[in-house]
Amino acid sequence: MAGHGNTFDGSDFLLPDLGEGLEEAEVVEWLVEAGTEVEEGTPLALVETGKAQTEVMAPKAGVIELLRAEVGDKIAVGSAFVTYGGGEAASEAAPEAEAKEEPAEEEAEAAEEGDAGSVVGALSEAAAGDPGKPLATPAVRKQARDKGVDLRDVAGTGVGGRVTLADVEAAAERYRTNQKPRPVQKSTPAARGNGKPAAPEAEPRPTIGFGEDDAIHVPLRGLRRTIADRLRESVDRAVHFTVMDEADVTALEAARKRLVAATGTKISLLPFVCAAVARVLAGEAGQDLTRLNSTVNDDMTDITRHKSVHLGIAVDTADGLMVPVLRDARKLGVMELGQRVAELAAGCRSRSLSVNELRGSTFTISNFGSYPGGRFATPILNYPEAAILAVGRAREGVVVRGGLMGVGKLLPLSLTCDHRVVDGGTAVGGLNAILQLLQSPDALMPTS
Repeated sequence: MAGHGNTFDGSDFLLPDLGEGLEEAEVVEWLVEAGTEVEEGTPLALVETGKAQTEVMAPKAGVIELLRAEVGDKIAVGSAFVTYGGGEAASEAAPEAEAKEEPAEEEAEAAEEGDAGSVVGALSEAAAGDPGKPLATPAVRKQARDKGVDLRDVAGTGVGGRVTLADVEAAAERYRTNQKPRPVQKSTPAARGNGKPAAPEAEPRPTIGFGEDDAIHVPLRGLRRTIADRLRESVDRAVHFTVMDEADVTALEAARKRLVAATGTKISLLPFVCAAVARVLAGEAGQDLTRLNSTVNDDMTDITRHKSVHLGIAVDTADGLMVPVLRDARKLGVMELGQRVAELAAGCRSRSLSVNELRGSTFTISNFGSYPGGRFATPILNYPEAAILAVGRAREGVVVRGGLMGVGKLLPLSLTCDHRVVDGGTAVGGLNAILQLLQSPDALMPTS
């Protein structure tokens, strides 16, 4: 972990830059609690940073007076993480450490005095200034998430319309009994004294209630929330289209078996696919196909066409899909590719990879062929990459060679591209080039 630098503001320890260039981290698990005495270097919490997990260490010895976030909360780098005892911020915020509701009047006074940053659970300036966002403390928001309650459907009874724990409990009970939630009384422009007529209140959106035995509410947090955010961004920004074909890998399968017998090392078809893709992305089948090895910078409105080939390899884990990066794939042979893929997959499943091993890919391969069923797919781009290849399950099928039909091994391939970067002709040409390499295995086999 990188050095903390100046990470104190009074008695608050600010979340440091974890050396990964990220802007925020999500709290996965607190390893200490309020009142814990720690030494310098004691692990305080486990946090999620871009699909990797890392520990945040105590920068000095002392007593932890207050934890400044709940499990599942995202904290911006430079924001208060924990409060050490003995400081002004700690004394003001200590009652909230037990996750109890502050008296509404005291919380309102703290916000009005500009001390919201020293009180855990106090409303942020952004929330207080957004009439469309329910006013609630982190503890209340967590309770709502756990009970499946949408705070937008809850009428807050606290000062200024704040939602309390009791409000959440009442809403959860209404959900269970299929009662329609009370309409939320939001402040209008006229109510705020700007002289404009009050806009009509919108009807609360309908809520479908379920009995306690009908559903299990699972918080969307950690890796699953990161995946959801990334996929949503990809669908919102990129223009997806997919082309599909099957490769006759009959000869490749025979060559693979000979290689396994000669080396005594288990190897699947995936390293061969990686080798073929790397050659195409490197321009060996035509420079125009290097468009597939691009990323889009929407903020700067430009496209980066990469010279190096860094393959993202989708790995299914118990926590969700992770994409470690196989760097400089074109420089590796089939056996090295197989070994490196196995190492990265093991690191994903043990959650031991660093953030740097999970980012920086220029093209992604998603191999679902190890699962029974399913041939083709329409994979979602690993944004901001311009292309992704899905590899299905190889199967026996009818092939035609020299005008004669026979039975061979067919490998389904699905290539999704961002139409802003890649045109249909380039996508088809790239897929065909990968296909031809897989059907000519001598070009992919080790020389010795």
